[in-house]
Amino acid sequence: MKRLFDFIISSLALIILSPIIIIIAYKIRKNLGSPVIFRQRRPGINGTAFEMIKFRTMKDAVDINGMPLPDDMRMTSFGNKLRNSSLDELPEFWNVIKGEMSLVGPRPLLMEYLPLYNEEQKRRHDVRPGVTGWAQINGRNTISWDEKFKLDTWYIDNRTSWLDIKILFFTIKKVIIKEGINAQEHVTTEPFKGNGDD
Repeated sequence: MKRLFDFIISSLALIILSPIIIIIAYKIRKNLGSPVIFRQRRPGINGTAFEMIKFRTMKDAVDINGMPLPDDMRMTSFGNKLRNSSLDELPEFWNVIKGEMSLVGPRPLLMEYLPLYNEEQKRRHDVRPGVTGWAQINGRNTISWDEKFKLDTWYIDNRTSWLDIKILFFTIKKVIIKEGINAQEHVTTEPFKGNGDD
């Protein structure tokens, strides 16, 4: 039932939002150049890697050694607006249609974090990762990693269709009021460094 719900809602979303998606793609091409889509390997269900897609929000600026500059130096005002409105996440509906993600579930983090999880935190990979989730409507990037993981595992233990609908509703509400986007003074959330760095 959840998979069917994901497929139908994501397909409708891509169709209904297609004019917005086309406009965003055009503006990214104009402001940031190619590519329009940002692709990154993320862990899915059971930790199996998949390629998550989002709209690109940063410039490909590098230092003299060819290393990417810090996020705050690569982020543009246009890219920041995309992130604050969560419009950069729209391409993830395609990941949902393909069955790599769900509309609701723990957010897919970085592959490099996998060895850093304790046994409880690893449980976040017992389900498909989500476009949004319980942690996203309860603080998103403004809460600690420990709180975020506890919210993820709480969702896994208590997930129902009604809870998913509730999370989707509150996600839309929080996007509209731009609540809990990023921790103060950080363009993106700080990296997870494991459980011994608290």
